Amino acid sequence: MKKILIYNSGGGLGDSIQLFPLILSLKNHFNKTKFYYLGAHSNHFKGKLKEYNINLDSLDLNLEYFGFRWWHLFLAKKRMLKQNFGSFDLIIDLQTKFRNSLILKRIPHVQFYSRTFNNFFLTKKIKFNSKDHLENLKLFLEEKIENLDFKVNKISKDLLKEAKRLLPNSNYVGFSITQGNEYRKKSWSVYKFVSLANKVSSQNKTPVFFIEKDKSDLIEKIKNQVPSAIFPEIHSNLSCPALVTALSSRLNSAISIDNGIMHMIALAKIPMVVLFGPTNSEKFAPKNKLIKIIDSKKNYKTNDINSITVDEVFSLI
Repeated sequence: MKKILIYNSGGGLGDSIQLFPLILSLKNHFNKTKFYYLGAHSNHFKGKLKEYNINLDSLDLNLEYFGFRWWHLFLAKKRMLKQNFGSFDLIIDLQTKFRNSLILKRIPHVQFYSRTFNNFFLTKKIKFNSKDHLENLKLFLEEKIENLDFKVNKISKDLLKEAKRLLPNSNYVGFSITQGNEYRKKSWSVYKFVSLANKVSSQNKTPVFFIEKDKSDLIEKIKNQVPSAIFPEIHSNLSCPALVTALSSRLNSAISIDNGIMHMIALAKIPMVVLFGPTNSEKFAPKNKLIKIIDSKKNYKTNDINSITVDEVFSLI
């Protein structure tokens, strides 16, 4: 195959990070193939996630929110032909909205993979037994593709060196407490995090908080209530998701709510406790055997993440 297109409708950094194993496995197997990315939002692999060195070229059709507007149906193929781009050997559709898949299939191609509408759009009719895209693609393409995962050493040595400077010792426990998208109440109470951090500190471990530099009021509040807490990012001129992963590789363990930082930490393959409330833990939690999930819906039959107790989290650290 000469050209493969990957379509992702999710817009968050976490949505893109979850694709790392799939992309790495495919790029390793089809090592002479040119890979392109098309999204409803920005190509984070060329933007905020570029320091992870997961390189995907953008397919630019100049159609904002691709797939989410019915009129894209009439322009997708036309824009491709105008660029004299030719066709893709394979299009990989990673979402399941009927409209988006219908529009995506207008792009010239040889093979089309999609799980939308019970595999309705597949160019080869197959019944999949897995929800994992890579396992399905192995069957669809009739290829033995090795499963690869992200390794921290893919990050630049400069970032790894900076992480060691910021966290030079051991016995660190990481905390990610803020949510990026405010559309759902996913945050655990800051006062519960403070209580948990002090419990961690009493066990001779150092709480490490990953909080954006612009949230100075929150940082000061935690500093006042957790004297042993450190905030490594505020002491660095570098700032990117890959630095969070590099710093996470210096931790013993971590606690996080459902957010993008959760996925950045998970790339370091350290033990984690992740807290879920209204969002779907089966869908959004990182796929990692070292991760323990506390889901308020399963444990307490409520979407309220604050039904999760401090002692319950502490017992799993």
